[in-house]
Amino acid sequence: MSQQSAVVYDEIDVQAIREAARQQVSEGAVSSGYQGDREKIIKLLNDALATELVCVMRYKRHYFTATGLANDAVKAEFLEHAQQEQEHADRIAERIVQLNGQPDFNPDTLSVRSHAEYDDNLDIKAMIRANLIAERIAIESYRQMIAIIGDTDPTTRQMLIEIMAVEEEHADDMSDLLSD
Repeated sequence: MSQQSAVVYDEIDVQAIREAARQQVSEGAVSSGYQGDREKIIKLLNDALATELVCVMRYKRHYFTATGLANDAVKAEFLEHAQQEQEHADRIAERIVQLNGQPDFNPDTLSVRSHAEYDDNLDIKAMIRANLIAERIAIESYRQMIAIIGDTDPTTRQMLIEIMAVEEEHADDMSDLLSD
């Protein structure tokens, strides 16, 4: 049985994996086989973090400033999206730390690093339109980040794919609201 086990593990050098894990403990979640350009990916993720945080603030402002009984459903949508954007920001910040980076929450540079823009419209249709534009920007930004990362960092890639799928749902929601 041990020879069969050796054949199964012939392509995986378990001893080398164990040794590298012991020697590189300070690298945390980043294993010796990690192929991504960590500095580049951390920068991309910090820009995505800024984008998500700006989106949280935009949706929250819209939630609190949208008025009128007819807009209760729209306000609820804004609040739900703000909460989901915050979840995205948290996931991104956590991934940055896993890559041994530092998440950049500096409020002085958030709007500069964000792909999406902040919006302070008071008209409900203008709010919805601004959010739809921001979602479309986020979708394209994530698509490009996914392409840049390719197969070099499957964990980050998968996270971005999952976030992009939610952004597509948000864009669809805003498009539906704009049509109503």
